[in-house]
Amino acid sequence: MSSKKVLIIGGNGFIGMNLSRTLTGKGYEVYSFDIAEPVLKYPGVTYLSGNFFDSELLEDTLRNMDVAVHAISTINPSNSNEKYMQGYEMDFLQSVRLCEMAVRHGVKLLFLSSGGTVYGNQEVQPITELAPTHPINHYAALKLCIENVMRTFHAQRGGDMIIARISNPYGPGQDYHRGVGFIDAALKKALTGDVMEIWGDGEIVRDYVAIEDVCEMLSTLIEYQGPEDVFNISSGIGVSQNDILKLLKELGIDLTVTYKESRNVDLKKTVLDNTKIRELYKKPLKPFREGLREYYEFLSGCR
Repeated sequence: MSSKKVLIIGGNGFIGMNLSRTLTGKGYEVYSFDIAEPVLKYPGVTYLSGNFFDSELLEDTLRNMDVAVHAISTINPSNSNEKYMQGYEMDFLQSVRLCEMAVRHGVKLLFLSSGGTVYGNQEVQPITELAPTHPINHYAALKLCIENVMRTFHAQRGGDMIIARISNPYGPGQDYHRGVGFIDAALKKALTGDVMEIWGDGEIVRDYVAIEDVCEMLSTLIEYQGPEDVFNISSGIGVSQNDILKLLKELGIDLTVTYKESRNVDLKKTVLDNTKIRELYKKPLKPFREGLREYYEFLSGCR
């Protein structure tokens, strides 16, 4: 249990919302900061409405916190090649300011970066944190820009800054309409009877990890005081789109699929090595089949 004050910037998002609940359950004093208060609120979380790009408000909110989680982005992998200037002009510059504020007020900063997109195409799998980065879209490039600024601040002015490179989380609160979430899209389309479009032959492999496990691993980084500054947050296991379709069929879930021409923005395979984070968080991770079934049951109950 901890009495630390944790500010989650982007608390209405998929990860932010779930992390708020996890940290509250561990005794943290959690503040969820976003542009508006959410409809669904968790007991024990203090909800703050405000604009991330209002520097004065952001600093006033940050100054009394122990930890800040940077979980906000105005672009996603799908639209970043069109909206990249928005990302660089808004997200990047304000993230630099956030780093400066965190150092000035002695606030630990945990940045939720991207897993597969920052590494790009890699021959050696699973991918360790030491692998060279080869971003294939501006979303990944933006994340790396912020990572490097964090390292520069740490080198020049100190400060406690941790980077979490998250693979492919899934579970309650996800919305594939925001540009990511193959599992979310597949399950929701199965429930509505809509056709699922797959770009390519269905052999794209990703590292899917249940959102509960993501939040538990992130919570260990809030307390972490060691020398490492980058952690992969993942299951360490690759699953193809066709594997998912097979599992859905085995679970009795009907989904109509159509295969379309592959896209050059999609990596063929991304599996992240999670050895470093598993040295800190040692509890078993949820098996993929079990997580898939549980999420389908959750969505079915929400209809």
